[in-house]
Amino acid sequence: MWSYDKRLQFPVKIKNPDPQAAKIVISQLGGPDGELGASMRYLNQRYAMPYAACKGILTDVGISVSLLHLLWLRVYNF
Repeated sequence: MWSYDKRLQFPVKIKNPDPQAAKIVISQLGGPDGELGASMRYLNQRYAMPYAACKGILTDVGISVSLLHLLWLRVYNF
């Protein structure tokens, strides 16, 4: 059994909201040419790949594109 608490892991305090920067960040993460879209394309292509070594590479690239770039955004507070 589990419970779901809808709260943030860390408190967020926005002192100076910047709608233009927020629009850019959102489009880079979730837009058609964003990080999430690129990651999903790599991960979906692995299922059609006939070679096991290439499947591993596509999996690694898909995971690194999504996780490492999102981590980069978190580290540099974008």
